[in-house]
Amino acid sequence: MKAWFLILFVVCFAAVSAQENPLNNPVQSQTQLKVTELVQKKAEYHRLTNGVQDGYRIKLHFGVERAAAEALKEKFSARFPEIACNLDYQQPNFVVLAGDFKTRLEAFESLKKIQTEFPNAFIVRGKVNLK
Repeated sequence: MKAWFLILFVVCFAAVSAQENPLNNPVQSQTQLKVTELVQKKAEYHRLTNGVQDGYRIKLHFGVERAAAEALKEKFSARFPEIACNLDYQQPNFVVLAGDFKTRLEAFESLKKIQTEFPNAFIVRGKVNLK
Protein backbone atom coordinates (compact mmCIF):
# COMPACT_ATOMS: atom_id res chain seq x y z
CA MET A 1 0.00 0.00 0.00
CA LYS A 2 2.85 2.35 0.89
CA ALA A 3 4.47 1.49 -2.41
CA TRP A 4 1.37 2.61 -4.30
CA PHE A 5 1.29 5.95 -2.48
CA LEU A 6 5.00 6.40 -3.16
CA ILE A 7 4.55 5.63 -6.86
CA LEU A 8 1.51 7.95 -7.08
CA PHE A 9 3.46 10.73 -5.35
CA VAL A 10 6.44 10.33 -7.69
CA VAL A 11 4.20 10.32 -10.80
CA CYS A 12 2.30 13.44 -9.65
CA PHE A 13 5.53 15.24 -8.78
CA ALA A 14 7.03 14.33 -12.18
CA ALA A 15 3.93 15.57 -13.98
CA VAL A 16 3.94 18.88 -12.13
CA SER A 17 7.64 19.49 -12.60
CA ALA A 18 7.44 18.59 -16.31
CA GLN A 19 5.18 21.58 -16.97
CA GLU A 20 7.03 24.39 -18.70
CA ASN A 21 6.96 27.89 -17.37
CA PRO A 22 4.97 29.86 -19.99
CA LEU A 23 7.10 32.95 -19.37
CA ASN A 24 10.21 31.06 -20.49
CA ASN A 25 8.52 29.63 -23.57
CA PRO A 26 10.13 31.31 -26.63
CA VAL A 27 7.14 30.56 -28.88
CA GLN A 28 4.68 32.26 -26.54
CA SER A 29 7.03 35.21 -26.04
CA GLN A 30 7.27 35.69 -29.81
CA THR A 31 3.49 35.50 -30.10
CA GLN A 32 3.04 38.15 -27.43
CA LEU A 33 5.58 40.38 -29.17
CA LYS A 34 3.68 40.04 -32.45
CA VAL A 35 0.36 40.83 -30.77
CA THR A 36 1.87 43.92 -29.16
CA GLU A 37 3.31 44.96 -32.53
CA LEU A 38 -0.10 44.57 -34.22
CA VAL A 39 -1.81 46.64 -31.53
CA GLN A 40 0.76 49.40 -32.04
CA LYS A 41 0.30 49.28 -35.83
CA LYS A 42 -3.47 49.57 -35.47
CA ALA A 43 -3.11 52.54 -33.13
CA GLU A 44 -0.75 54.20 -35.63
CA TYR A 45 -3.19 53.53 -38.49
CA HIS A 46 -6.06 55.15 -36.57
CA ARG A 47 -3.87 58.13 -35.71
CA LEU A 48 -2.96 58.61 -39.39
CA THR A 49 -6.54 58.21 -40.67
CA ASN A 50 -8.13 60.24 -37.85
CA GLY A 51 -10.44 57.31 -37.04
CA VAL A 52 -11.93 57.16 -40.55
CA GLN A 53 -12.45 53.62 -41.78
CA ASP A 54 -14.52 51.57 -44.21
CA GLY A 55 -18.14 51.16 -43.25
CA TYR A 56 -21.70 51.77 -44.39
CA ARG A 57 -24.08 54.70 -44.69
CA ILE A 58 -27.64 55.12 -45.85
CA LYS A 59 -28.12 57.21 -48.98
CA LEU A 60 -31.31 59.24 -48.75
CA HIS A 61 -31.06 61.56 -51.72
CA PHE A 62 -28.89 62.50 -54.67
CA GLY A 63 -29.65 65.18 -57.22
CA VAL A 64 -28.42 68.43 -58.75
CA GLU A 65 -30.57 70.76 -56.66
CA ARG A 66 -28.90 71.90 -53.47
CA ALA A 67 -32.10 73.30 -51.95
CA ALA A 68 -33.90 69.96 -52.29
CA ALA A 69 -30.98 68.14 -50.64
CA GLU A 70 -30.84 70.64 -47.75
CA ALA A 71 -34.61 70.39 -47.23
CA LEU A 72 -34.43 66.60 -47.12
CA LYS A 73 -31.53 66.74 -44.67
CA GLU A 74 -33.51 69.04 -42.36
CA LYS A 75 -36.56 66.79 -42.59
CA PHE A 76 -34.44 63.72 -41.77
CA SER A 77 -32.68 65.43 -38.84
CA ALA A 78 -36.03 66.47 -37.38
CA ARG A 79 -37.47 62.95 -37.71
CA PHE A 80 -34.34 60.97 -36.66
CA PRO A 81 -32.19 63.20 -34.41
CA GLU A 82 -30.20 60.23 -33.05
CA ILE A 83 -28.72 59.44 -36.50
CA ALA A 84 -26.09 61.77 -37.95
CA CYS A 85 -26.84 63.18 -41.38
CA ASN A 86 -24.38 64.69 -43.88
CA LEU A 87 -24.76 66.68 -47.06
CA ASP A 88 -21.94 65.98 -49.53
CA TYR A 89 -21.23 67.24 -53.02
CA GLN A 90 -20.17 64.53 -55.46
CA GLN A 91 -19.96 66.32 -58.76
CA PRO A 92 -22.51 66.99 -60.23
CA ASN A 93 -24.89 65.79 -57.49
CA PHE A 94 -25.66 66.74 -53.92
CA VAL A 95 -25.87 63.60 -51.78
CA VAL A 96 -27.56 63.20 -48.39
CA LEU A 97 -26.03 60.36 -46.35
CA ALA A 98 -27.17 59.19 -42.93
CA GLY A 99 -25.33 57.34 -40.19
CA ASP A 100 -21.88 55.88 -39.64
CA PHE A 101 -22.19 52.11 -39.42
CA LYS A 102 -19.37 49.62 -39.03
CA THR A 103 -21.31 46.62 -40.34
CA ARG A 104 -23.97 46.16 -42.96
CA LEU A 105 -26.24 44.60 -40.33
CA GLU A 106 -26.18 47.77 -38.22
CA ALA A 107 -26.99 49.82 -41.31
CA PHE A 108 -29.81 47.44 -42.26
CA GLU A 109 -31.45 47.77 -38.84
CA SER A 110 -31.52 51.55 -39.18
CA LEU A 111 -32.59 51.34 -42.82
CA LYS A 112 -35.77 49.49 -41.86
CA LYS A 113 -36.71 52.33 -39.49
CA ILE A 114 -35.79 55.01 -42.02
CA GLN A 115 -37.68 53.45 -44.94
CA THR A 116 -40.99 54.15 -43.23
CA GLU A 117 -40.40 57.88 -43.89
CA PHE A 118 -37.92 57.68 -46.79
CA PRO A 119 -38.85 54.66 -48.94
CA ASN A 120 -36.11 55.28 -51.55
CA ALA A 121 -33.26 55.04 -49.02
CA PHE A 122 -30.59 52.36 -49.54
CA ILE A 123 -27.26 51.25 -48.05
CA VAL A 124 -23.92 52.28 -49.58
CA ARG A 125 -20.30 51.56 -48.67
CA GLY A 126 -18.06 54.45 -47.75
CA LYS A 127 -15.62 55.96 -45.34
CA VAL A 128 -17.18 56.52 -41.91
CA ASN A 129 -16.14 58.18 -38.66
CA LEU A 130 -16.35 55.62 -35.89
CA LYS A 131 -15.47 56.52 -32.34
